[in-house]
Amino acid sequence: MPESLRTLRRRLRALDDLPQLRELGRLRELGRLDQVLESLGRIETRQLEGLRGPLERHEFRVSSHAGEDGIIQFLVANVRITRRAFVEFGVEDYREANTRFLLLQNHWSGLVMDADPANIEKIYSDPVYWNTDLQTRAAFVTRENVNDLLADAGMTGEIGLLSVDVDGNDYWIFDAIDVITPAVAVVEYNHRFGPTRSVTIPYDPRFVRRRTDSSWLVCGASLAAIVSAAARKGMSFVGCNSFGNNAFFVRNELVPDWMVTYTAAEGFAAGMFKESLIVAGRDVVLSPEEEQHMIAAASLVEVP
Repeated sequence: MPESLRTLRRRLRALDDLPQLRELGRLRELGRLDQVLESLGRIETRQLEGLRGPLERHEFRVSSHAGEDGIIQFLVANVRITRRAFVEFGVEDYREANTRFLLLQNHWSGLVMDADPANIEKIYSDPVYWNTDLQTRAAFVTRENVNDLLADAGMTGEIGLLSVDVDGNDYWIFDAIDVITPAVAVVEYNHRFGPTRSVTIPYDPRFVRRRTDSSWLVCGASLAAIVSAAARKGMSFVGCNSFGNNAFFVRNELVPDWMVTYTAAEGFAAGMFKESLIVAGRDVVLSPEEEQHMIAAASLVEVP
């Protein structure tokens, strides 16, 4: 082989090792994978079109964590939406989120917020930011600032969907929101608090999961507490995902006649997932009995 060709190959191999090029290659592969996942999601949406019944029958995931994409597609297809806009907070870098497929599949506009500015910077480098009508805010959301954050972003009045997942003050923030009126809402609940207790963690505007509490266990609110807050907003509870972490609501006047609504006890889904404590730098998974012992000792607030 001529020396000039050997030199050229060495230089090309050296280029392959550059971090910037490796990152470009990774992003290119992620983009291709996204396209495949979105295509599969569109196929599933068409296959489930016209199907009724419990929410779990409609589950599939493209960008969501546990079936929420399919449930949301089912709800927005069957609920009258006057403004195709959403709000979601607690999105991290928006790679995994409840509204990403809605944004791409249904071409809604939306606002996403996360407390970590580094996560928002990652969203800016995501093609989804440049190819859609998406707003972002780096903000630590509290019940004191949530309405101002929404209003400053032009999110007031009726919207199509609200998704709340902050791993902490979910009940307090959801209950405080009054500048928007969502047709559909998705709110995370803590299944470990059980199907009937209406409880939440005490309000602490600085609460951060794992940092404020020593475990993943004592955070958020029970399903009954979230259902109660939704009822005060004129929203009906229409079920949970089968994973047991998200509850879905539809505004009372928009619930189709055939759609079943539930009490918290009727619609409760227990979580099938494990959480862990960090003890001496190691992850420790508790038994269900040990989890309940810890929760029984926790300071929780009974809410109406």
